[in-house]
Amino acid sequence: MMEVAGSWTEVFEGSERMEESGGEELLLGSSTLTLAPLVADSPSVRRSEPILIASNRAKESYSSSFPSIPNPFPELCSPSNSPVLINSLPPQSSNKHLIKVYGEDSHSRSVWVSPGATAREVCHMLVQTAHCSDQETWSLLELHPTLGLERCLEDHEVVLEVQATWSLKGDTRLIFCKNYAKYEFFRKPMLFFPESMISDSADVSKGMTSSELIQNLVRSGTCPEIQGVLHVKEPSRKAWKKFYFFLRRSGLYFSTKGSSKEPRHLQYVADLDDLNVYTVVNSRKLYGAPTDFTFCMKPSRNPVRVQDLKILCAESEQTRTCWTSAFRLFKYGKQLQCNYQLSKSAPRKLEGMNLTDNKSKSEASLVAMDFSGKAGGRVIQNPTEAQSAEREEGQAWRRREALRCSLPNLNSAARPSSIHRTQPWFHGGVSRKEAERLIEKQGLVDGMFLIRESQQHSQCFVLSLCYKLKTKHYLVIPCEDGGRKYFTMDDGLTLFIDLLQLVEFHQINKGILPVCLKHPCVCVAL
Repeated sequence: MMEVAGSWTEVFEGSERMEESGGEELLLGSSTLTLAPLVADSPSVRRSEPILIASNRAKESYSSSFPSIPNPFPELCSPSNSPVLINSLPPQSSNKHLIKVYGEDSHSRSVWVSPGATAREVCHMLVQTAHCSDQETWSLLELHPTLGLERCLEDHEVVLEVQATWSLKGDTRLIFCKNYAKYEFFRKPMLFFPESMISDSADVSKGMTSSELIQNLVRSGTCPEIQGVLHVKEPSRKAWKKFYFFLRRSGLYFSTKGSSKEPRHLQYVADLDDLNVYTVVNSRKLYGAPTDFTFCMKPSRNPVRVQDLKILCAESEQTRTCWTSAFRLFKYGKQLQCNYQLSKSAPRKLEGMNLTDNKSKSEASLVAMDFSGKAGGRVIQNPTEAQSAEREEGQAWRRREALRCSLPNLNSAARPSSIHRTQPWFHGGVSRKEAERLIEKQGLVDGMFLIRESQQHSQCFVLSLCYKLKTKHYLVIPCEDGGRKYFTMDDGLTLFIDLLQLVEFHQINKGILPVCLKHPCVCVAL
């Protein structure tokens, strides 16, 4: 049976009428279907009228009868103690700032630094974060890709102050990379300051040769006055003119009449205290420079604008290096000397405290021993003799390694031919020009090298080596002898089973190279 209550209310059989109040019926049951009646004289509702909610409304508390479930990952709920998110979350102190640093593989990492953090301190943070094997010669490179400008930040420069001078719409970035030549002029001043570029007015010490004068000035944190011919780009024009320039402590000048040093012929160019010196990359294409050895000066406190750049061009890499090194010494003086001393002492201190290069503590107590005598072993006290014994032991190891690899029953998987791909000095198929740029950016010091695949000869490699501020390239050719594959650089006179053995050999023997391999050109992934 079905009872109709009103025009829109239906009650099915099996329902129970539980309560009746105020003319309204409450129908409960599993088979009940209730439709609200449509009454013509029902009051209208203002749906657009806003509802005021009090700001001091008490929070409603909900209680649940279910038991609480423990959190299996409590460290994720407390970021301050979490080892997983410690690098991606801000520190507890509010005065930290987030900066982004790029590696040479175009990947970046964000780090939190204090307002007064120097470039040296940021490099130490990145060394720890990237798990670098060494502490030395790391730098922050300020790069302006659009303008082709780059310079290495000095160790004492405050990073946030440098970033404050960047344009907000620019593409300027910081690169974490090696720079072996940062303080190389303290070690080899004659290579960086040739006598032909030293001004006569600087030689005020009687009875002292020019080389002695240069060494004394550089090692004391000062610089001799520099002179020479430079090409200068005219403002708002593509034309270049050649002038004779003089670099003194008071600033940069050029002569309006040949190489005359008379005050009436000297034209003031710039004050070194307010300028930063940059190396210009790809200057021929960007600025129409007559040579590739271009550098420029930019106001240190202003954003980069093309009209503010003073672009100069040298005749050779040695000349450009001399000018840029003299700019740094004249501007910072003894501060660079202090930075150099810290760079020599700090790595040993860090290695002893943190052991970041995975060396055991007992390794510091190892001594050189000689077991060739009949009376047993003896400790080698002479450093020269100890170094010679180490070199002989290395050569003996390489002979044993070569003999082991020449045996017919050698397992080919023991040392694969592609082992060079895991080495930091191998850079794949980069071009010749790119290899020269990498070496130049990380410092033109003797013995800096990398190995790359040859783009002109199939199955061959190229060893790119820096010597006397120039990059030389040596072809590594594969060959076969006795059914085995080898590599050679001297037409088969010296054979190596792989590129790793080739590098290890030339790290202690020059062979056909002008200098031993010392500093690998590395690219660290952040």
